[in-house]
Amino acid sequence: MCKKIIRRITGLFCAVLLIAACGCSTEEVPENTGAVEEEDGITIGMSFDSFVIERWQRDRDIFVQAAKELGASEVNVQNANGDVEEQIRQIEYLIEKKVDVLVIVCIDSDTLSDTVKKAQDAGIKVIAYDRLINDADIDLYISFDNEMVGSLMAQSLVDNGLSGGKVIMIGGSTSDNNVSLVEGAFEDVMRANHVEVVGRTHCDGWRAELASDYIYENRSLVADCDAIMCGNDNLASQVVNALAVQRLAGKVMVTGQDADLEACQRIVEGTQVMTVYKPVETLARRAAECAVALARGEEIEGADVGTVENGEGEIPYVRLEPIMVTRENLDEVIIDSGFHTREEVYLNIK
Repeated sequence: MCKKIIRRITGLFCAVLLIAACGCSTEEVPENTGAVEEEDGITIGMSFDSFVIERWQRDRDIFVQAAKELGASEVNVQNANGDVEEQIRQIEYLIEKKVDVLVIVCIDSDTLSDTVKKAQDAGIKVIAYDRLINDADIDLYISFDNEMVGSLMAQSLVDNGLSGGKVIMIGGSTSDNNVSLVEGAFEDVMRANHVEVVGRTHCDGWRAELASDYIYENRSLVADCDAIMCGNDNLASQVVNALAVQRLAGKVMVTGQDADLEACQRIVEGTQVMTVYKPVETLARRAAECAVALARGEEIEGADVGTVENGEGEIPYVRLEPIMVTRENLDEVIIDSGFHTREEVYLNIK
């Protein structure tokens, strides 16, 4: 019996020592444990205008992959299908989900200031992706140099002999802040080279069918012009199709931007003079880097960082350079970079 009592007392004593030891180890848990969990929990919300424009799907895929490689645990992608009110609802949903960062490709540059304020009040960082959000205290705007895009479009036409000629401008949605920047720079080059803008229209919501409607409804004006500046390659697709019906494809110079596959095919076929290549991988990866950095409370640094005025004040701006693509450099810029394959681009060339 004494032995049993001794064993019980010994066991109790050991248990007390073990509990004391556990208490000491709890106090010595490394402080960075919580930080690791927080980093692993970075969540990013993305709100896209729509995926009608070919390039937005590339932006999405590259951004999501890069963000996860950099430590984000989740990227919640929403598609508003060109509906402003739906985009606002989706952004508010992401705010309710308490994401750390919002990345927005806005439909209308002038309608999101109140929604952005809700995000900021909730402690969420906001990045305007490719399109500036006006009158809002956003944390970052990242895009290509849109004025340079317009200048490249114009210069390609001048290089192809447009000086002193006539041009029609078919732009995208006027609610897109980039449109005025591209068109302003384009017109500056036109004026400097004595080119007359004989017609102008804008495609609400970037609806490409409105571009072809304009061509059909202004046949005599189109037949008398030398070139048509299109706000992007999707608009250019419809314009070239409408020109083909009038047997003017390849005779009237057409420009675009985004380096869509069909645009590159048209360049090698001779029905589009140029497109503007905006390296989507560079933009999406840089945006992912910035989003993760903002989530961690870090400053955005680099040679590409400046500021831009958006009506609310000077905000940080990461500005990237676009590239003019013509028949002369298409293979090097588009195919060698892997943006499109040779087989895809030259599909219709025998």
